[in-house]
Amino acid sequence: MSFLEFDCSDRTFEEIQIFAGFQDSNLEMLNKCFKSVFMIRDQKIKVEVNDTLDTHKVEEVIDACFSIIDTQHRLNSQDVNYLCSLAFKNRLKDFKAHQLQAVCKTKTGKMIYPKTIGQAILCDAMRHNEIVFATGVAGTGKTYLAVAYAVNMLKSERVEKIILTRPAVEAGESLGFLPGDMKEKVDPYLRPLYDALNEMLGLETVEKYVEKQVIEIAPLAFMRGRTLNDAVVILDEAQNATCAQMKMFLTRMGKNCKMVVTGDVTQIDLIKKKDSGLMQACTILDHIDGISIIHLENSDVVRNPLVQKIIERYAKVE
Repeated sequence: MSFLEFDCSDRTFEEIQIFAGFQDSNLEMLNKCFKSVFMIRDQKIKVEVNDTLDTHKVEEVIDACFSIIDTQHRLNSQDVNYLCSLAFKNRLKDFKAHQLQAVCKTKTGKMIYPKTIGQAILCDAMRHNEIVFATGVAGTGKTYLAVAYAVNMLKSERVEKIILTRPAVEAGESLGFLPGDMKEKVDPYLRPLYDALNEMLGLETVEKYVEKQVIEIAPLAFMRGRTLNDAVVILDEAQNATCAQMKMFLTRMGKNCKMVVTGDVTQIDLIKKKDSGLMQACTILDHIDGISIIHLENSDVVRNPLVQKIIERYAKVE
């Protein structure tokens, strides 16, 4: 039995521990992905050599793992699995850990980083463009990162408010049939945005900001006639906005305004899918300076790894 060895004598004990993962969870993921045995002995990573082992890909993945550790001082099994998947697709050369800059900090002080190449491109697009369209299936982090970016802009006082909106299209139910005032009617539709805001700002701060209209929530129809200044505006579930609604929304843009439009074109609830304003906008607004259109892929899913497999199976059926 022969082993491939990687010298880690220039690494600290803490860095090697992070590489191994909690209870060797990262090593177990490497074992699973490469169908081999990874172990750490005497400040060396040892890999059992077999007929199917691609030593070049192993070296690539180990280098990428340590680049994440150097940049973020952390590494988990989901990161390892993602890096292995890139290596098997010969895409690991596109991965640059320095691109994974922190987007925001949660209320507990935890830094929020993009976790995939697609997410890093999205975060970079939000920093450098006034309007960003982000499409992708469930779990790609498009809405979460949009909220993180908006919170960071608010905290750094580069904008005065965050505006959250979405079309009220949900299983044919009308807002008018729901109980309560407008906020109570709209809140259930914006639950994912609230969850992200609460994680980053805390429930009390969010409630205070909503009361003072520093954070504003409104259905898309209520954007008509307004000019939005000094704000980050997030249009979520944009696949359900009609072409007319999308045009109306985009033309609300005022001074010092950033817009992030997120949606999943595989989950259009409109009667006619061709009426989706998101699909039209991504086609006709391409290649305009100041507008960026980012399409996140299945490989950008960062929820439970089973989510990616579920999406792939449904894609085959559909």
